[in-house]
Amino acid sequence: MRVIREAKYYVKLDEDRVECRLCPHTCILAPGRRGLCRVRENREGRLYSRNYGLCSSLAVDPIEKKPLYHFHPGRLILSVGTVGCNFACQFCQNWEIAHGEPEVVPLTPEVLVEKARDLDTVGIAYTYSEPVVWFEFVLDTAGLARERGLKNVLVTNGFIRPEPLRELLPVIDALNIDVKGYNKEFYRRVIRGDYEPVLQTARLAREAGCHIELTTLLVTGMNDDLGELEELVKRIRDELGESTPLHFSRYFPHYKLHLPPTPRETMERAWEMARARLHYVYLGNIEHPRASNTYCPRCGSLVIRRRGYTVSPAGLTGEGACGRCGEKLAVIM
Repeated sequence: MRVIREAKYYVKLDEDRVECRLCPHTCILAPGRRGLCRVRENREGRLYSRNYGLCSSLAVDPIEKKPLYHFHPGRLILSVGTVGCNFACQFCQNWEIAHGEPEVVPLTPEVLVEKARDLDTVGIAYTYSEPVVWFEFVLDTAGLARERGLKNVLVTNGFIRPEPLRELLPVIDALNIDVKGYNKEFYRRVIRGDYEPVLQTARLAREAGCHIELTTLLVTGMNDDLGELEELVKRIRDELGESTPLHFSRYFPHYKLHLPPTPRETMERAWEMARARLHYVYLGNIEHPRASNTYCPRCGSLVIRRRGYTVSPAGLTGEGACGRCGEKLAVIM
């Protein structure tokens, strides 16, 4: 049974119009109209969430698949997604659920939390589609999961206004935030967004005490300029700290974009540049002998070895310190 829930964060305007205040788009909607996300709808002057409790995808994943390399390494997490997104990325990896009309099944917060407990996972990851546009369901579920001793993870584009974010963060433990580049024209034309609100989300999450990791998909010839990436890395270092893990992921043709895959040389140059400024930089969607492992930033010892999703944190103590020199690493065990 579909549950239509009145949305949070909107204001009523004249002629039964409403303004959504969930994300920076602040869509103004006439009666019967939906926002850019496709899941928030004006019905007779009230804004409703059309995807509350509707699940398009549910699976148990290695937490490294999110990717989160520094948050309970080697554990499993229950991953759940819905439909809709407030971005329009031409290279969307999950366009079938973000922008299509997939089959969905109803799901309650209680059932989802019990599944996560029964499957012996570390918690729940709100992922696959954009969790920001599932705000009310994520908020209800994350609060219940926290009460039952589970962790909550957002895998998000970070495009959310500060007020709803501040309500959500107290029940969120970790985020992987997709920073899609450091070029406003790229964000405007290819993504339909802006990177400044995304970086603001990262700062607010860090200030709230959440663990954060960042991911940037390097798209051939569009957001892979080394100078732009260097400016992004400097902001990450200055605003979030040099221990913030950063993942560069390799692009492959998908959805509406059919450029060649990111050259290996581009990935390696970005990795080398970022490693000079940040302690933990990784490459995704590409084989590399060192770029998936974690090394101690003090003595250089290998502390976490990764081969695919096989993880060995043999070089770490149980408290997340280097077994060789004792340096405390930015890893939550």
